[in-house]
Amino acid sequence: MRFGLLYEHQLPRPWHEDSEHELFHEALAQVELADRLGIDYVWEVEHHFLEEYAHSSAPEVFLAACAARTSRIRIGHGVVLAPPAYNPPARVAERIATLDLISSGRVDWGTGESASRVELEGFGIDPDRKKAMWAEAVEQTANMMVMTPYPGFDGEFFSMPCRNIVPKPRQKPHPPIWVACSRRETIHAAARAGIGALTFAFVDPAEAGKWAKEYYDIIKSEECVPIGHSVNANVAMVTGFSCHPDAAEAKRRGAEGFQFFGYSLGHYYVYGNHRPGRTNVWDRFQMARADLPKVGRGSGIGTPADLTAHLRAFQDAGVDQVIFIQQGGRNRHEHICASLELFAAEVMPKLKEDMEAREARKAAELAPYIEAAMARKRRMAPIDEASIPTVSAYGKTILQSDQAEEGPTHHVAADITVMTRDPAARREAAHRPPGS
Repeated sequence: MRFGLLYEHQLPRPWHEDSEHELFHEALAQVELADRLGIDYVWEVEHHFLEEYAHSSAPEVFLAACAARTSRIRIGHGVVLAPPAYNPPARVAERIATLDLISSGRVDWGTGESASRVELEGFGIDPDRKKAMWAEAVEQTANMMVMTPYPGFDGEFFSMPCRNIVPKPRQKPHPPIWVACSRRETIHAAARAGIGALTFAFVDPAEAGKWAKEYYDIIKSEECVPIGHSVNANVAMVTGFSCHPDAAEAKRRGAEGFQFFGYSLGHYYVYGNHRPGRTNVWDRFQMARADLPKVGRGSGIGTPADLTAHLRAFQDAGVDQVIFIQQGGRNRHEHICASLELFAAEVMPKLKEDMEAREARKAAELAPYIEAAMARKRRMAPIDEASIPTVSAYGKTILQSDQAEEGPTHHVAADITVMTRDPAARREAAHRPPGS
């Protein structure tokens, strides 16, 4: 089993002038520690306007900083919001590829739609059409990463002409693709698209086992038609995290933060009314806390023995990765670091004893099914060589219009022409002797 850390950059009120600065730098220090300890992934969300719940609106910047400070941990966008009003597909392709180069091929590309009114309406996105937006954008972004040049596209939600998107990612054909899932139906959709399921649903190992079996049954069936140019068959589940030799102390350090994570998620996605810049989510959480579900053992919060048993159950259920919510609510930086160190020393080795052998068996079992799925892939036709357009520079166009008035010009005049729209400067440049 592999393990990851999830960052929403939660920041409950009240805030002081340095709150966000401290939050980001503590998170970077935690990621550096996780890299040294052998944690496999860091996942960073993309959210907009979700005060207190997620101050992570530019994950590519944070993840680039993580890549620069680490050497082995996988760098996971968990997730890039795919509707083009959030992120034009070409910009996603450029950013993912650049991050993959910076990290020497360590990027995992998580995708999603978002579901909160605060975000969707903030960017003018129709919630009834966001799934179709996701499908169109993800498929074309993957095409942009592998095609030279990209033929261009005239779709329902975005259009662009033929261009060669650069740079290309280090991982070929592109980094592994995932999608955020909160319901069983979305996990099925992930399997049909041949991509990993990033499951943000808090289920017990028994339920997780049912979901994982259904996912892999679809991966092995003719329903699996890859949306990208490779198949990423993986199921990840999110859980809370706090590890301490004393169970009561582990709960004291981690339970409130995990509760706040669930409450603030519900505030923006289910039952909340929010006034931007005014609503205090932490205060509302405190008023509601007595009625919230209790957090105890079995949630990734407990002693090393508790966590070993809890995570072993997920492993036996067929879950490939468990992702920890360790930075929730007001969880303290020093407690997070201590939990990670204890987990790496006493829990992780027991669950990684035969990891390579398990992964090898899985790869061998899935290989024929993945090959069959890739044969079903609907591929975008490359552009005919004769149809690749020639795109003239704006400066050249301006010079051509001047030539019609004043006769031939020297090509060396273009440097000034590009820099200015002043007609007199253009005419002067056009009549300069070559090399002057």
